[in-house]
Amino acid sequence: MTVHYTDAFKRQLKRLARKYRQVRADLEPLIEQLQAGETPGEQIQGVSYAMYKVRLRNSDAQRGTSGGYRVVYYVVRPDDTLLVTVYSKSEQDDIDAETIARIINQASPISSK
Repeated sequence: MTVHYTDAFKRQLKRLARKYRQVRADLEPLIEQLQAGETPGEQIQGVSYAMYKVRLRNSDAQRGTSGGYRVVYYVVRPDDTLLVTVYSKSEQDDIDAETIARIINQASPISSK
């Protein structure tokens, strides 16, 4: 399984890394799961893509998953996954389906890790 990143994901990750130093380490288990072919999280309703949202623990904030990160990813093909967006739940409310679709439509070209 190959994991790719949108430019929006990389920008948001860089912004989060300034405030939360462990964000990349907190994301590693998810990336490993995706590379193993797993699809953790809940499927997002209201979009025509195989989109999932995962709750991740923020080890810098010590709030567990409820105040942690949200990662939205898109299963492009059975062997190809695109990380769409990442945000801190304590800084942003849920992301709507229209915003997710807009990010995916702008995701060209897709870059790898």
